[in-house]
Amino acid sequence: DNAVVNADVLSTMKSKAAKRFFLTWGILFAVFVVRGFLPSVIVFLADPSIGVFGALQAIWQTDSGVTSAVEAVTPVIMIAGGMFLVLLWAHWLFMEDKKFGLPHEWYVQTYGAVWFYSLAALLLVGIIYEINNSKLENPMHLALAAAVGFSVFFITQGFKDNAEKIEERLIESGEQSTMSDWAKVFFLEVLDVAFSIDGVIGAFAFTTVVPLILIGNGVGAIVVRQLTVHNIERIRSYSYLKNGAMYSIGFLGLVMVLEAFGAHIQSWVSPVVTIGVVGYFYWRSVDENRINGNLANKAV
Repeated sequence: DNAVVNADVLSTMKSKAAKRFFLTWGILFAVFVVRGFLPSVIVFLADPSIGVFGALQAIWQTDSGVTSAVEAVTPVIMIAGGMFLVLLWAHWLFMEDKKFGLPHEWYVQTYGAVWFYSLAALLLVGIIYEINNSKLENPMHLALAAAVGFSVFFITQGFKDNAEKIEERLIESGEQSTMSDWAKVFFLEVLDVAFSIDGVIGAFAFTTVVPLILIGNGVGAIVVRQLTVHNIERIRSYSYLKNGAMYSIGFLGLVMVLEAFGAHIQSWVSPVVTIGVVGYFYWRSVDENRINGNLANKAV
């Protein structure tokens, strides 16, 4: 899913410097900053009294205390990341131009802006209401985390949309700008953080040794970047593939929100749904390419 979205966004970028930054420094940020420091952030959020340096020391200790701290703060992290991903899916469904892959997509996009902002507002209100009426631990922390995920999405999306509008005006006046490209890099890095949350938290179920978590998740981040850079045009040639990725993202976000509320969803559910959904839209894309006589894609 991450590679498909990355490829789609990168294909709209004109600045080679922005692309190069994302594929070089962006990898370092994704591997060492996000996957390296996120465990410390999780431990710090679980017990702020230990301080930043205490959190850094704690993650290098292979005792049950770290695991307990991660388990305690997992709902807070999951609901923030889940909110971001659900809103990302909803924005694509209601607001973005797309090749319609399912019958309802053209209809909901007709009322895009009204429905999207209404849904986003009702989603936040509904989640906070459910938190307030539940017996979950630290309800205020959960509500704040949901609001943070909500806010981060609109801040990053707003930066990207505003930069694109400013760039369009500059181009119309004869000037050149790469403002929107750098805004897209920022957006992709935030998206990567949201994708990495469940991976980092899930890694603690196997080990509390942070170097192993860093290596495992870091390799995954590098693979995603390599899939992106070597397959931008190939991925774009499958016209329905982004539809599958976005529906999978929406499902993953929903799972993260439900788990924050205490639902126990088997770890295999999300991968199976992703394979099924993306596989269906991949088949639709291949079938369309075959009908249209796209020989290059038939050979792939």
